[in-house]
Amino acid sequence: MALQGQTVLAVVPARGGSKAIPRKNLCQVGGISLVGRAGEVARALPWIDARVLSTDDREIADEGRAHGLYVPFMRPDELSGDLANSIDMWRHAWLESEKHYGKRFDVSVLLEPTSPLRRAEDVTGTVELLLSGDYKAAATVSPAPAHFTPHKCLTVNDGLIGFYHQAGAQHSIRQTIPTYYFRNGICYAVRRKTLVEDRVILGDRCAANVIDRHIVNIDDMFDLELAEFLLQREARAGSH
Repeated sequence: MALQGQTVLAVVPARGGSKAIPRKNLCQVGGISLVGRAGEVARALPWIDARVLSTDDREIADEGRAHGLYVPFMRPDELSGDLANSIDMWRHAWLESEKHYGKRFDVSVLLEPTSPLRRAEDVTGTVELLLSGDYKAAATVSPAPAHFTPHKCLTVNDGLIGFYHQAGAQHSIRQTIPTYYFRNGICYAVRRKTLVEDRVILGDRCAANVIDRHIVNIDDMFDLELAEFLLQREARAGSH
């Protein structure tokens, strides 16, 4: 089922190596692994034409299959290390998927397992935004907390505090600071030419889908605990 006449490929990237949290992509939030949660969201979207997992790990591959992802290829070693490039990984998955399915995909979405609070409507909204205008890509972003903005960031040189932003001294209250955003990893969506030919994700003509709710991007064990807490809070709120 194509969306607005466009064939869509979903790619879930999940390599086996992780330094901060060993086997991170198999860690669970709400009783489901991170890779499993990404797979469940992809499976809930009927307009996605193919859902593939890019991994170098057999156990993660089996876990992905259990949650509706297909593993028609294994990710090569040169795209699986700590310094592996996301563009090269995604491009490899795109071309290998086209080879396997014998078809061309117009659009692809990247669903990183490290954003476990993703909702199906976040993905749908991002792709619909991409297709709504002359955009090359679209990505989800979140408003940055005021105390993490450039105006509030500090430097420390020789033990002395300085302002990262030269106007920082003039913005002591939150209300005077401009709104900034950060990538939250919930969804990236790109047209084929953008990634496969131009090898770009966040370039010019990239639309922003703003997600204004609490989300977590998993980097350490505290993030896992926070994601669990937020998921339970959502469940309690939904039951009222």
